[in-house]
Amino acid sequence: MAGTLDLDQLRTFIAIAESGSFTRAANVVHKTQSAVSMQMRRLEDRLGRPIFVRDGRQSKLSEDGERLLHYARRMVRLNDETLSAFDEDELTGRVRLGTPDDYADRFLPEILARFARSNPRAEVTVVCAPTPNLVECLRANDLDISIITHVDKPEHFAAEVVRREPLLWVSSVRHDVHEEDPLPLALGRPTCDWRAAGLAELERTGRDYRILYASWNSAAVGATVLAGLAVSILPESALRPGMRILTERDGFPPLPLCEIAIMRSWDHSSPLVDALEAHILSSLDNLSMATAAE
Repeated sequence: MAGTLDLDQLRTFIAIAESGSFTRAANVVHKTQSAVSMQMRRLEDRLGRPIFVRDGRQSKLSEDGERLLHYARRMVRLNDETLSAFDEDELTGRVRLGTPDDYADRFLPEILARFARSNPRAEVTVVCAPTPNLVECLRANDLDISIITHVDKPEHFAAEVVRREPLLWVSSVRHDVHEEDPLPLALGRPTCDWRAAGLAELERTGRDYRILYASWNSAAVGATVLAGLAVSILPESALRPGMRILTERDGFPPLPLCEIAIMRSWDHSSPLVDALEAHILSSLDNLSMATAAE
């Protein structure tokens, strides 16, 4: 298949994928709904495959649409980065960034430092909250962009997974709390997916446990672990000095991978948000390379 894809069509396609409907996407890209529909018919004709399936009033991506979304985002992002590199006008304004506090210590310093160097007149407002709260804020347009923990849920369909890392059992290097029976745990609240995954594995292996502490606050959970009071579950990027990783040799079954994604407000976009997203991606790429080197 030779030829060139139309970036304007790809932008419209991304808007539909992120907003969930042709009508809302039309408002985002400032086109009529009929123009949006025509663009998508031409894009499907160009690819020779359907990229949407109807699901009531929503427009869901087909399997080929999911594949296209990954490439479309990369193409549009590269185009915007290229133009920005030759734009001498400094970006100004305010951008609202969300992240779970599990990632704040590891990710934010580099992201904010890089962004500030490139955009010294821009203001960044940071909100630390659990992923479900951040998703609600994005849908309410109270945030522009967020780093989230991605799971296979309908409300996360517009999120782009940008990093995968191990989810780990952790305890204190100075204590043997992991040998206690029943096992004391410090975990997230009942709706936490990491908590659900860990408890399912303990149930499967027949390990007795008791939940000693439950909190959305990763600093509180980490302090409990470091004090030798409980075992917890954390992604690799949230590990701190003084923590010990527990493996199958210690009697702890493997956990699923943690997927970290970027999610944007579907009805708000700007060069400032695009620039911050580029710095997030670059910082996470650098982190991946540093981890691989270690």
